Amino acid sequence: MKIRIGIGLGDPFFAEQGPGALLDFIEDCECWDIDSLWVSDRVVAPRATLDPIVFMAYMASRVRNMKFGTSALVLPTRQPVLLAKQLATLDFLCKGRLLLVVGLGGDDSRDFEAAGVRKEERGKRADEAIVLMKKLWTEERVSFTGKFYSARELTLHPRPSQRGGPPLWVGGRSAAALRRAGQLADGWLTSNSTPAEVKSGIEAIRVHAAAVGRDVPDDHYGVLIPFFFGKTVDEALGIAASAIRTRPEVSISEYCALGPPEQIRKKLQQYMDAGATKFVMRPSGPQESLREQVERLAKEVIPGLQTPFGQTERLERLG
Repeated sequence: MKIRIGIGLGDPFFAEQGPGALLDFIEDCECWDIDSLWVSDRVVAPRATLDPIVFMAYMASRVRNMKFGTSALVLPTRQPVLLAKQLATLDFLCKGRLLLVVGLGGDDSRDFEAAGVRKEERGKRADEAIVLMKKLWTEERVSFTGKFYSARELTLHPRPSQRGGPPLWVGGRSAAALRRAGQLADGWLTSNSTPAEVKSGIEAIRVHAAAVGRDVPDDHYGVLIPFFFGKTVDEALGIAASAIRTRPEVSISEYCALGPPEQIRKKLQQYMDAGATKFVMRPSGPQESLREQVERLAKEVIPGLQTPFGQTERLERLG
């Protein structure tokens, strides 16, 4: 199975810099053989945020090899027919380099209020949206009747470049997220999870998939991991801790990759042993160190773990 390692673009990458600096960074990532770039989705936030679909369209026009995706797109705040059209268009134009992880959004998010969606409906809305979008990407004259969404004899063209549409993965580690990943989605990307939680999550997803006669491919399990280089784990933790979301019941060092290169490689190997093959690495720490952190990851960690790109794969990405 191919190991692929991408970078999660947090808000600090552009909060205090213009688009030129961001573009320079994106082009550097492509030169460093970063597999993919990932963007998050927030409408209402106490900081500057970019719309993920517009941003991915911009990236598609500037890079030729890297893939790009969402981690995660808050699906219940989007109208699924319009979203399916946007993503199909984007996948068509970028020749199949689109990756898609959807989620339900945070409990403290005001995006639902802004979108006119009741927060308690978000799970059922997401389930309906996944089914409807997949039908729109693969079928002619789609008719669908749900509690929240409906369609009558709709056909979307052009189709996405990827057969069946862009692989639609689910984020989250709740029981409902694991059920959704197994019964409806194509894969799973969890964040701030320990290797043991990744292993048990994969096992649960396989059970849910088998219960409805489905199979999630073995290489469709991934994890988003905050990371920061330092001389020691404690030094890295001391610098980066304020930028990492904490979990009261779990130590930060259990779900982050911190310290010297060999320690970060060791942490990723633990996740690989648990069954993960796709990684979204999110640099933490001071904004002025982020580019250096990503470059170190690209040069000191990724070459020893990521499956090398073959010539055929490179040509496929170029379209």
